Amino acid sequence: MNRPNRAGLQRALLRGAAALAVALAATACARLATVDSDALWKIVYLRCVPSQQATGTPGQCTTVDLDKRYAILKDIVGRSQHLLIPTDRITGIESPLVLAPHAQDYWADAWVSRIYVEKSVKRSLPDNQLGLEINSKYRRTQEQLHIHIDCMRSDVSEALARHAKDAPGEWHWDTLDGHRYRIMRVTALTQADNPFRLVARDHKKAEAMAMQTILITGAGPSAEKDGWLVVNSGLNVDNGSGTAEGLLDHACRVAEGD
Repeated sequence: MNRPNRAGLQRALLRGAAALAVALAATACARLATVDSDALWKIVYLRCVPSQQATGTPGQCTTVDLDKRYAILKDIVGRSQHLLIPTDRITGIESPLVLAPHAQDYWADAWVSRIYVEKSVKRSLPDNQLGLEINSKYRRTQEQLHIHIDCMRSDVSEALARHAKDAPGEWHWDTLDGHRYRIMRVTALTQADNPFRLVARDHKKAEAMAMQTILITGAGPSAEKDGWLVVNSGLNVDNGSGTAEGLLDHACRVAEGD
């Protein structure tokens, strides 16, 4: 009987390992390709809302407000991140429904819901250490509007402090985390100062709104006294990235201080 060719055996093993690696990579890509872009909508519409209607409890969600037509859901990413999700079918920032005459003030609702972030970290935080954010159409994975609610990065809060006394209603350009944003201080998050409406004044077409990202944070420790900062940029415009989510800290390190 002939002895096995050791070199040939090694080559066969290497070919087998390479084939396995390719197969695993293909499987991973297939899984990514099958990510359900309606997952958030299904959770809210098929689980949370029916549970709230039938039993008075929000099911998988943290809370459901049937009157104001939104749900709050704990995100699987981060220790404290929550999402505000409308209970109506609204795709995202580009939807004309967010600008309708009687549209719900989701930003104001999301701001009130920052209490769930504080409950997660078991401490109160100054308003300029908390933030709300929505990604552009091209920097999101879900086709249902959702506003991220979480802690701010401390370095970003420090950088934004230079806008704490800006005159309300005026845009000022600045660079944050290597990207260009325009920043406006406002005294409310409703009606004319609704951030969707503020940004839409300069981006009237849905195609332009689809490229926008918006972040909201307190202009100072007390937003009621100091106002809020609206942070906005577009995708690939003036070095904008189409997302401001990187300005949030999903590890909420600001809650670890004394």
